[in-house]
Amino acid sequence: MRQRTRVGWCSLLIWLLAGGSAHAGQPLNTLERLKETGVLRVGYGDTAPFSYVDDQGEVVGYSIDICQRLAGQLQRQLAIPALEITYVPRTPSNRIQLLNSGDIDIECNASTNNEERRRSAQFALSHYFVSVRYVALKSNGFTTLEDLSGRSVSVARGTVNVSQINQANREQQLNLSVVPVETLQGAFDLVAEGRVAAFAMDDVLLSAMIAESDEPQAYVLSEEAITSTEPLGFMMRLEDDAFAVEVNKALEHIYTNPEMPLLYYQWFQQPLPGKDITLDIPMSEVLAEHFTALRTMALQE
Repeated sequence: MRQRTRVGWCSLLIWLLAGGSAHAGQPLNTLERLKETGVLRVGYGDTAPFSYVDDQGEVVGYSIDICQRLAGQLQRQLAIPALEITYVPRTPSNRIQLLNSGDIDIECNASTNNEERRRSAQFALSHYFVSVRYVALKSNGFTTLEDLSGRSVSVARGTVNVSQINQANREQQLNLSVVPVETLQGAFDLVAEGRVAAFAMDDVLLSAMIAESDEPQAYVLSEEAITSTEPLGFMMRLEDDAFAVEVNKALEHIYTNPEMPLLYYQWFQQPLPGKDITLDIPMSEVLAEHFTALRTMALQE
């Protein structure tokens, strides 16, 4: 599904987390294309509360709200008469391909910003922080990695969770059978059906999937985290540095705006549009400190 939405407003600056190897071929010049076409191509997922399609067929979410403001700020920074958003669905397994092909200019979802991922894309300023845990059936009594020893664990293909669970498997000699699945829902369903013992993924996404399931009380998140806290961010093409600078300039303005805590509250502590669930996740100290640090930097400039 593709939607085109006219946007206009808000504010966003610079923390360019580069990395990775050189990108083959002539890189796309996104800034020039924005000026020529007046269109920003935004990749979205099926990952509430960050990006998803609601019951009215609209693309919504915490990340989408931020990217709508991003488009408005980019329009002003680049002095473009108008800048529309074209929404492009993406999956964990094809998002890098869509970036490199130019089908999307930026992925407005919730991708983990770590060394492995930075070999394939560059990241915007972080908008959330997560730990990776696993979901299991409560009746099985699994809460630690050791509890999964000798059992099967599903992961979503194309996510960094594949390498993370494999690393934990090697380091702790758990003898896990890792089962890659094309979609997050498919990986979750394997747990529901009793075909795997657990599904490893970002804790906030697992919380949303549990809340949205038919029997939320039947599931439990692991007490033990598989990873330490990691930042999430919007992905952009490698070597698209001029675009990344403008994006981060805009995002710094957005993240230091007084409305940012209210935007967070809307998506993490209020009912999700079209979902009839409330995550009730207060802003973490790590995220609050991140936004505070950006405000301090902005005041010093």
